[in-house]
Amino acid sequence: MLIILTILTPFIFAIISLLLRGYRTAQRSIAVLATLSTLIVSVFLIIEVDKTGIIVLHSGGWVAPFGISLVADRLSAILVLVSSFVAFFVSIYAWKEIGNDLINRHFTPLCLFLLMGVLGAYLTGDLFNLYVWFEVLLVSSFILLVLGSERTQLRGSLKYVVLNLLSSTLFLIGAGLLYGKVGTLNMAHIAHQLNQSNQPELVSSSGMLLLVAFGLKAGVFPLFFWLPGSYATPKSSISALFAGLLTKVGVYAIIRTLTLILEPSLNHFQGVLIFVAITTMIFGVIGAVAQTKISNILSFHIISQVGYILAGVSIMTVSSLAAAIYYLVHHIVVKANLFLIAGIVKYKFGTDHIIKTGGLLKAYPIIGLTFFVSAFSLAGLPPLSGFWAKLGILQASLKNEHWLLSFTVVLVGIFTLISMLKIWLGTFWSSASSETKPNESVIKIPVQMWLPCLFLALCTVSIGLFGNVLFEYSEQAAIDLLNPTKYIESVLGGQK
Repeated sequence: MLIILTILTPFIFAIISLLLRGYRTAQRSIAVLATLSTLIVSVFLIIEVDKTGIIVLHSGGWVAPFGISLVADRLSAILVLVSSFVAFFVSIYAWKEIGNDLINRHFTPLCLFLLMGVLGAYLTGDLFNLYVWFEVLLVSSFILLVLGSERTQLRGSLKYVVLNLLSSTLFLIGAGLLYGKVGTLNMAHIAHQLNQSNQPELVSSSGMLLLVAFGLKAGVFPLFFWLPGSYATPKSSISALFAGLLTKVGVYAIIRTLTLILEPSLNHFQGVLIFVAITTMIFGVIGAVAQTKISNILSFHIISQVGYILAGVSIMTVSSLAAAIYYLVHHIVVKANLFLIAGIVKYKFGTDHIIKTGGLLKAYPIIGLTFFVSAFSLAGLPPLSGFWAKLGILQASLKNEHWLLSFTVVLVGIFTLISMLKIWLGTFWSSASSETKPNESVIKIPVQMWLPCLFLALCTVSIGLFGNVLFEYSEQAAIDLLNPTKYIESVLGGQK
């Protein structure tokens, strides 16, 4: 019941929001209430999963592999929780940032449908319904991208929709080929069939198509070129949702594909995955260092940080996978918060060009503190959460003698620090820019915008200071992923 309620909660509130279109205060209230309700349900879900193990719901009473299965294990439960957590604070932030004209264009129901798609993707147990949830994400996110109809938004959204349609096409072809080979799209049943097969490499080609499709959605090298121009253009509330949630669904799908479908033949292309992780980190951070707008810097850092996560996944040991899961949670919170802070800079100065801003630390010390915590956590400074995440991946790469990967982890961390220092010194530490308009000094930042950033920064600090709790959870999730027998038995039961 908890699984279906997790998906139904944002859906029901989205319908209510559509029925109450035109009532602006109601729209904003529904967004906050919906995300808070989803967060509460997700808390109960992760408690239940941690206490009883994997939860499975066979919709309509049709058992797997014949019916649609919803599955919540430790990985999906933690991602559902942190996604709902971030969506709740973004909804509070959007109360002030999103103007009435955008509210009237169905902003609230679109965000709730987007959240429903994210949660559905995390909880589905078969590839076809993963494809369906991806399409829900694509439609909702595309419309959100073009809200406002500015030229830069339309340009960015065109690349976004074309490349994601290509990704969906590759996904559908890969899934179709896979079905032709094993006769099922239920992920647990696929894993069971391959375990019983004498030729587990039979699905390598189909699996690689899936990895390319998911890699495009996650923004890995060389498929990332659509991302910076798309994520930096909409309102910061929307960018925060995209940066925090959408690329992580692609990463999640990669993890599921590797551990359930391609695990028997992983050794054949592990080197390729490590190469992709290295190049993703390098190209992402180079792009970030070269930018002069905060939103563009942050967009390129989505790419480099996805590279870190992929590095942990590609090594495919318990410690590396646990570090990748830890990194996922850390990055969802930190990246969403940084985009929200970039929105505050735009609200204050009318732009996020670093050279046209300044003096924000003196004017708003709390906002300066929240940026400091989030930015330098992204860079990996101790004792913040990013340090422990990168340390876990570095230790795993050294232990498994991936020397080039280890060097890249350290080098990219240094360049990430440089790019964050550029923002810190230009926008926060320095005096107000000479290009600042006279009336900008009297613009007050609403509490609804800076308070969510403060809470997300406190969450980042908590993840760092009490990281052992999250890392122990991530380690257990990694053990379950690398030993999928329990997952297979929970989903299939006696229907093998």
